[in-house]
Amino acid sequence: MNIPYTKAHGAKNDFLLTWRDHVDVSDFPEAARAICDRHTGVGADGWLLVERGAGGADGSIHLYNSDGSVAEMSGNGTRCAAAFLIEAGAAQTDVRIQTGAGLKSLRLLERRGRCFLFEMNMGTPHYSQEDLRFPLEVMGGVREVAILNVGNPQCAVFVSDFQFEWRELGREIESHRQFPNRTNVSFIRSVDAHTIDVRFYERGAGETMSSGTGSTGAAAAAMLRGLATSPVRVLTPAGPLEVSDKNGELYLSGPAEIVAGGQFYMGVMNAN
Repeated sequence: MNIPYTKAHGAKNDFLLTWRDHVDVSDFPEAARAICDRHTGVGADGWLLVERGAGGADGSIHLYNSDGSVAEMSGNGTRCAAAFLIEAGAAQTDVRIQTGAGLKSLRLLERRGRCFLFEMNMGTPHYSQEDLRFPLEVMGGVREVAILNVGNPQCAVFVSDFQFEWRELGREIESHRQFPNRTNVSFIRSVDAHTIDVRFYERGAGETMSSGTGSTGAAAAAMLRGLATSPVRVLTPAGPLEVSDKNGELYLSGPAEIVAGGQFYMGVMNAN
């Protein structure tokens, strides 16, 4: 079985995109693990199945993480889907995409070839005051974290630097008993009133170079804790993203680039 794909990345957070009606597999999680494998597959942080014009939107997306689990949405992935729809002529400069976290609106700010810059309405963060300073028991002691939801679950950890085993801690927090459905984890270093430096450990993907929802959650947590003021520049290993608070709704600005396309040969060896 052949699976057609387009490869794109949003600030080096990479995704494979396939039209939903162009693929017929019996086990989508298995196919996601196979196509996203960086050694025996094409390689990506996630696989996006895209449908045109669903539910009154320009398109809809269904996201599988590289481990085969389903995610509500990805900020970077949704920008990639918007670029994919525009490239196919299925959308124009204002793009509406139905996600597992609801309808998301994006505005094309700039385009150069297959490089796009979007502003995306990420909606309103959901949290409780108690969860903004939640004492989380982890190996080595108790960490005060901020727990919130920006379309998917986020756990923000404030740090003074990254000179510790943050990946191991991220792995522990991701599957901590406090989060029965697992969580995305961000480690945040405050730089100044409008800048934070962040590292990401994402649910179902592990360490990523950047994260759209992770950046949104990190900026929201920093603003709610009084450590940052809108607009917030989020420094990621892949480059900066921008988060702005507009009347309580968060807007994320960042790139998406289409880089490749082809066919993945899904066979017995891949399935195993």
